[in-house]
Amino acid sequence: MRNRNYRLFATGQVVSNSGTWMQRVAQDWLILSLTHGSGTALGITTGLQFLPLLLFGLYGGVLADRFPKRRILMITQAVMGALALLLGVLALTGTAQVWHVYALAFGLGVATVVDNPTRQTFAVEMVGPNDLSNAIALNSAIFNTARIVGPAIAGVLIALIGTGPVFIVNAASFGAVLLGLYLMREDELYVRERVPRAKGQLREGLHYVRERRDLVMLLIIVFFVAAFGMNFQMTTALMSREVFHSGASSFGLASTMLAVGAVSGSLLAARRKRPRMRLMLIAAAFFGVLEIVSGVMPNYGLFLVMLIPTGVALLTFNTTANAVMQLSVPAWMRGRVMGLYMLVFAGSSPIGAPLLGWLAEVFGPRSGLVIGGVVSVAAVMGVVAVMAPRTALEALRPRPRMADGLGDTE
Repeated sequence: MRNRNYRLFATGQVVSNSGTWMQRVAQDWLILSLTHGSGTALGITTGLQFLPLLLFGLYGGVLADRFPKRRILMITQAVMGALALLLGVLALTGTAQVWHVYALAFGLGVATVVDNPTRQTFAVEMVGPNDLSNAIALNSAIFNTARIVGPAIAGVLIALIGTGPVFIVNAASFGAVLLGLYLMREDELYVRERVPRAKGQLREGLHYVRERRDLVMLLIIVFFVAAFGMNFQMTTALMSREVFHSGASSFGLASTMLAVGAVSGSLLAARRKRPRMRLMLIAAAFFGVLEIVSGVMPNYGLFLVMLIPTGVALLTFNTTANAVMQLSVPAWMRGRVMGLYMLVFAGSSPIGAPLLGWLAEVFGPRSGLVIGGVVSVAAVMGVVAVMAPRTALEALRPRPRMADGLGDTE
């Protein structure tokens, strides 16, 4: 926080992330109102928002490498704000239709394709390599704090004035990000030379990752943990409703407890200067074990308590994996590598969630958490075993810095 540019960015993110979580709640409520409670329509809306990431996610990383990141973020944030404003106007005037929500959700997904890898890699340009792990952890703390505050505010506003004003508030919240980006001192950014436009840059990024066995190992673990271990919106809902027979308020409390653990994990991660592959492997394994223990808790009170350390382990894994990925690649390749990382991280959930839901239906609600934890632990053990002895040993000991000074993955 001693970095002026990062302070401006973080302040804008506090406001904007809260608005984004408010819109997620309002968008779900609007589509349910328009379709008279159709769960299928709600699923389509969520799917359309993720679809661009699956289709074009890798191209977002190419753009992040090719153009100035600060300028890209100003464009993507402005587009997101405009989409929220349009949806708010449609809702306020009573002209919103289901296809409007579908189209705007897809448009938001397209903007996110470019925004995600750019925002991830812009962190190192703001604070430099030495404070990158700290910045990623603080970003996670901001995100998870907004995850608690945003839906609570949205629920009150929707009850008082409806969904339309919530979208307008979110549109206005992007102004905080744009103002922060505008006020940044460009001469204090750690800007690297841009990658010139050329053919085959996407293939070049994929080939680079394929040749880096440590990055392949990291991505495989991220895929399995994200696909099977991180579906808490579904698994905690099943546990709350079907196992402990509690209401919607109790489900909200479970989400809050997990978020409290996530914020705590983010703040603890912010104390670490250098991310280590070894810490990522340990955190992923501990997360899996804690998720299994959460799934077998005999009563709701103990279940809630176990969600806190589970959230800590999860965010330790997330922030460490993100930082290791960024610091282990040269600056000219970072955008494409993080585009692939975000594709694996965010795009794996739509793949694993339906399978995990089916397994929970067949074997019982507890199995959702237990299976997710088992898969997470097995992914760590399996990847290390398959890639041992050479790759596993390299991952567990310090690596030398790369030529650009940003390649430490010890």
